[in-house]
Amino acid sequence: MSNLFNDNRPIKKIITVFILWVIIGITFAMYFARLFFMQVVEGDIYRSQSRTISSQVNTIPAQRGEIFDRNFTLPLVVNTDSFAVNMTPGEIPVGLYDTVADRLSRYLKIPKKEIDERIPQNLRSSFSSIEIQSNVSFSIISDIAENITDLPGVSWGSKPARNYIYTGSLSHIIGYVGNITKDEMNVMYNKGYKANSIVGKTGIERQYDSLLQGIPGRERKTVDVRGRIISDNPIIEPPVMGKNLVLTIDQTIQNLAEKALGERVGAAVVLKAATGEVLAMVSYPYFDSNIFATDKSSSEYVKLMQSENNPLLNRAVNATYPPASTFKVIMSTALLSEGTFPPDKKIECKGFMNYGGRVFHCWQNDPGQGFLDLKEALAQSCDIYFWTVGRDFLGVDSIAYYAKEFGLGQDTKIDLPSRSSGFIPTAQWKERRYHEKWMGGDTMAISIGQGYTLVTPLQLADMMAMVSNKGVIYRPHLLKEIRDPATGEIISEVKPEVLFTSHSIPEDVWTVMQDNLRYTITDGSGKYPMNNKVVKTAGKTGTAEVTDIKQKTWHSWMVAYGPWDGPEEDRIVVAVIVEAVNGWEWWAPYATNIIFQGIFANQTYDEAVNALGFRYLMKPKNRQD
Repeated sequence: MSNLFNDNRPIKKIITVFILWVIIGITFAMYFARLFFMQVVEGDIYRSQSRTISSQVNTIPAQRGEIFDRNFTLPLVVNTDSFAVNMTPGEIPVGLYDTVADRLSRYLKIPKKEIDERIPQNLRSSFSSIEIQSNVSFSIISDIAENITDLPGVSWGSKPARNYIYTGSLSHIIGYVGNITKDEMNVMYNKGYKANSIVGKTGIERQYDSLLQGIPGRERKTVDVRGRIISDNPIIEPPVMGKNLVLTIDQTIQNLAEKALGERVGAAVVLKAATGEVLAMVSYPYFDSNIFATDKSSSEYVKLMQSENNPLLNRAVNATYPPASTFKVIMSTALLSEGTFPPDKKIECKGFMNYGGRVFHCWQNDPGQGFLDLKEALAQSCDIYFWTVGRDFLGVDSIAYYAKEFGLGQDTKIDLPSRSSGFIPTAQWKERRYHEKWMGGDTMAISIGQGYTLVTPLQLADMMAMVSNKGVIYRPHLLKEIRDPATGEIISEVKPEVLFTSHSIPEDVWTVMQDNLRYTITDGSGKYPMNNKVVKTAGKTGTAEVTDIKQKTWHSWMVAYGPWDGPEEDRIVVAVIVEAVNGWEWWAPYATNIIFQGIFANQTYDEAVNALGFRYLMKPKNRQD
């Protein structure tokens, strides 16, 4: 009996069962608590992850902003309906990729290898849509649609394309767009650009790409784990169009300047002196921006690169030239400011001078121009006078200093992605560059705008603007306003911004220079080509010697402003260069006068030519320069 009562095994069993139940209960409680935490406390996080995993997001391209001339009435660049062809490789039956890609390449008229490059081997089971080609015409889309049963995995969608309404000389200003490259993508990835983005390549399209881009839309579709669509009800976030840009360009003046320059290799710039607004900018030869929207853009680009005289070069801001006698504006200003040689003291021009064992000839070398003071020397563009005062009374350092006061050798900061600063030499530079001492002959060369000195047409326009503004250059710019694409309301305006201010040139010097430059037009080298009854102008001619061209050896320059006697805020600067590759005809001053006549008489090119009596200068229509 005692053994029976002393047996405690049932109690131990009960305790064991109880402990097991407690453990089970705690485990369930922990699971329940965890599920509650995941579903309630962290539910939003997991639901977001679930949507990410089960959603396929396609980008809806935004329309780029449009570009207008200064009056906001004339669109220069608009968007047109176009299509992009896509391929979803995972939808192609196994083993048929090469067949489908080969068929598609024939419709798109591109090599199959271009499709293979966009869809490498590791992506050929992906259910993501990959863009094969953009700017596809409706006729090609129709052909693909008619044969879609033979093209599994191929689709298309709308993708607006650029239409450059006015090409010609505007091509260098506006530029063009193209597919983003790998190098561009590496730089711009963090700014929201994608592998199939269209970006500006040159000109305004590139300079203000971030404003023109807009905000892409999104299309979300529910997909399974392999990316196959399992829902026909996508969620769409519509794209937002880019901002509209209003340029400072006046299309009427642009056309006038383009025709005034004609088919002559060179450039023309028309600038509002008191604001820096560029009213016209022409560089010839030019190109058609629309060719970069075609399937043959790569081959067309190669042709342009290989073309004679490089049509892709914007000569107004990127090409540099010796300024020739236009540099005498700076020489005269320096002489008046320094006071090292009296402006009324005369120097005799015999047509030549001996120096350093060489004979230097004035452009008027037989019999020379006689005795001239500063005013007459500038008007007649006497080399002997400026050789003498430059070498003996100014010197290279002083000349370089005043050249930089006028902004030469420095960035114009115009709102274009590429521009040249030109070059102003110094004695120190020559010693470092060539290990040679600066000589008096070097000073004589730069005194008449030759030698190592290089400028752009825009820089010379700025130089003349400084004379007009009496010591101030405003930053030249092409953007006038940014406008809302939906309402047309002005979002922001570009205000005049001082680029350079001269602190060393007295006020009275500017008055003398304005009078002297007017005298150059009325009684000097510009007397006949710049004769104008509508507007009084002041300016300077120039002919730059080019030693590497045997038969055609002179660039033709003209830079002027007008009205000479009008308010500063109404003054316009015109700078024109005609390169030496053209047949010599000293055309720059004639072209400049045509532009002034057209602007201030409100005339077309033909009307201006007839009013000025220049019709006799016109070449036969079929003759090429």
